[in-house]
Amino acid sequence: MDDLDQLVVRAQQEFAAAPTPAELENAKARFLGKAGRVTELLKALAPLSVDEKKSRGARINRAKESIEAALLERRQAMAQAELDRQLRSEALDVTLPGRRIGDGGLHPVSLTMQRIEAIFASMGFDVADGPEIETDWMSFTALNNPENHPARSMQDTFYVDMKDEQGRWLNLRPHTSPMQVRYARAHAARHAGADPMPDIRVIAPGRTYRVDSDATHSPMFHQCEGLWIGENVSFKDLKAVFTDFCRLFFETDDLQLRFRPSFFPFTEPSAEIDIAFNSGPLKGKWLEVSGSGQVHPNVVRNFGLDPERYIGFAFGMGPDRLAMLRYGIDDLRLFFENDLRFLLQFK
Repeated sequence: MDDLDQLVVRAQQEFAAAPTPAELENAKARFLGKAGRVTELLKALAPLSVDEKKSRGARINRAKESIEAALLERRQAMAQAELDRQLRSEALDVTLPGRRIGDGGLHPVSLTMQRIEAIFASMGFDVADGPEIETDWMSFTALNNPENHPARSMQDTFYVDMKDEQGRWLNLRPHTSPMQVRYARAHAARHAGADPMPDIRVIAPGRTYRVDSDATHSPMFHQCEGLWIGENVSFKDLKAVFTDFCRLFFETDDLQLRFRPSFFPFTEPSAEIDIAFNSGPLKGKWLEVSGSGQVHPNVVRNFGLDPERYIGFAFGMGPDRLAMLRYGIDDLRLFFENDLRFLLQFK
């Protein structure tokens, strides 16, 4: 066995004896590094003749390839040993049943919104949806709320620092009433020339925004407004519709409604609607659930209709409050805390 064969055997032995990757790299440096044994043999070729360089150099390169192959084999063996160690230490019993992803559920306010929509749909009302960023005209002026009017003070709140094509300021809608305007105008345009025009019956549920942040209010809340416009729609129809809705929503006939005179710029006359249950924990206690009234002639005119011919009623209620009453929830903050102990009750 010549010196090159011995060199290869010695390298294989040192690689095999290296206990760690770091020791293996040190052994590599002794044979293949810049000052390693193979490098020194290649440098020693310089004084030899051309034929001797070719012969000796070829044999050195074959020895180098054998050493590199032994190094690679040892590296792979170490990597496999480490992988086997990790698999043993992190053993996974694949025969165990997997963890099932739980079924989701709807938020109680979403359930309430769905229930409201289903009840009014059964009465022949459409459901309208629209933008939450509205123009000042849609949010206020079209609803008989002129600029600088005191009635705007509680709702004239969140504005966006930009205007629409007509130069009107944009705001986060304080109510879903703009959808009444949008729907009514589209309905009037769609049935232009019809005599009589089909009645407008629509509800507009959705998110709304006002600067309310005390213990019983949130800056973002939900609202559902309703509108019925026709040639012979009266306050009597409002009472009948809303009474039927409350009885269906709460699944009881054992309740009373009362209409208290109030003021809203977009209705005249206007009324707050209260309900009282005749049994249960809320027995005899009057609770406000909605504002309502006969649509103001100026608003009917902004719908694109003749207020001398078309008349009707509108109402607006808070699904958050209705959800609290239906499910017996006594703290509004539970709707926003995402506590699974609370939410899982409604699955």
